[in-house]
Amino acid sequence: MTDSLADPHTRYPAGADPDGPGGPDGPRDIVILGSTGSIGTQAVDVVLNNPGRFRVTGLSAAGGRVGLLAGQAHRLQVRTVAVAREDKAVELRQALRAEYGAGEPVPEVLAGPDAATELAASECHTVLNGITGSIGLAPTLAALRAGRLLALANKESLIVGGPLVRELAAPGQIVPVDSEHSALFQALMGGARREVRKLLVTASGGPFRGRTRAQLAGVTPQEALAHPTWAMGPVITVNSATLVNKGLEVIEAHLLYDIPFDRIQVVVHPQSAIHSMVEFTDGSTLAQCGPPDMRLPIALALGWPRRVPDAGPVFDWTRSMSWDFHPLDEEAFPSVPLACHVGALGGTAPAVFNAANEECVDSFLAGRLPFTGIVDTVSAVVGEHTAERTATDSAAGTGLTLDDVLAAEGWARTRARELAARAVVEARA
Repeated sequence: MTDSLADPHTRYPAGADPDGPGGPDGPRDIVILGSTGSIGTQAVDVVLNNPGRFRVTGLSAAGGRVGLLAGQAHRLQVRTVAVAREDKAVELRQALRAEYGAGEPVPEVLAGPDAATELAASECHTVLNGITGSIGLAPTLAALRAGRLLALANKESLIVGGPLVRELAAPGQIVPVDSEHSALFQALMGGARREVRKLLVTASGGPFRGRTRAQLAGVTPQEALAHPTWAMGPVITVNSATLVNKGLEVIEAHLLYDIPFDRIQVVVHPQSAIHSMVEFTDGSTLAQCGPPDMRLPIALALGWPRRVPDAGPVFDWTRSMSWDFHPLDEEAFPSVPLACHVGALGGTAPAVFNAANEECVDSFLAGRLPFTGIVDTVSAVVGEHTAERTATDSAAGTGLTLDDVLAAEGWARTRARELAARAVVEARA
């Protein structure tokens, strides 16, 4: 095995300095992308609770919560604020002026689809990419190219642009933020890479654990959005219900740790107490556990290689607890084997998988596609893409460019919408 992108045994130069650019005892300069989302708001909490450890120099957001973004900027005293929606720039400047008192310098405002990418390359120690969706790819590449330590919560950028990310990233330059990959990162500290036999990625099973495929056919959006453990955005929550999210995490684990797909296994663990495990060649299995709270993996990534004291809650070991484990039902939840197939194909196939799924989730939430139709439609789109690519490009997956990824995503979104619309017509016939 070669050095991996996220290797706890290999510290990227930026991460090898525990103190950062503020001086030997100064705070570490951080940029937070997607600051008004779930990951971003919790990252802000971590920073505010540790003023001597971290200093935020820049924030970015899509633009849907301008007031929150301006309030974060004022509380953190950032230099730069970026908003993806150019039409929100005036509103953002007004909100910033309302937050800041007379005589206080208002931060610089960047606006437009490339604003987060520009901010990701700005002077800092660590970039936390908490953007949702494949639009996070360009900022990921910019941060890596600029030599920043990348705290990666935006799994889509690695999945859709895996070869691009691997070409740019130095060993150890990425520290994962997803709870599962942070758990693997920590468990991997327990042995040499040549001693790793298997990665065990845990899944809560979502709200429909134990149901058959036939029982899933009538699931409503309201039911799918009721996750039993985590509070997340609608797309990620539906992805957790279909287990597409777990399939994406398997691809991400393969790319981060350079472990073949046949040595990555999903285990259903409803309590979400053990976040993932590593099985070693001697038979030992190391697990990382803790209450389901994203502040711990966020803090670990921001502070690496030093832990942040009291970053998250701990278990009360004076109380009785029981933890269950179940095999994955691949017939009811075919998204995981489909994702493994897509990941093995490589090239633009993961981008097609991810983009088609996002469109199908939108169709499901709008009532235009049944729950089981999400993965069925994604599978059909992937199949068409694979057949077309095989017929036209025998060197698929080599020389991948950002334009290739964007073109594949555009085709997949269009085709997924077409197939979803056809499914509606057929259902009404």
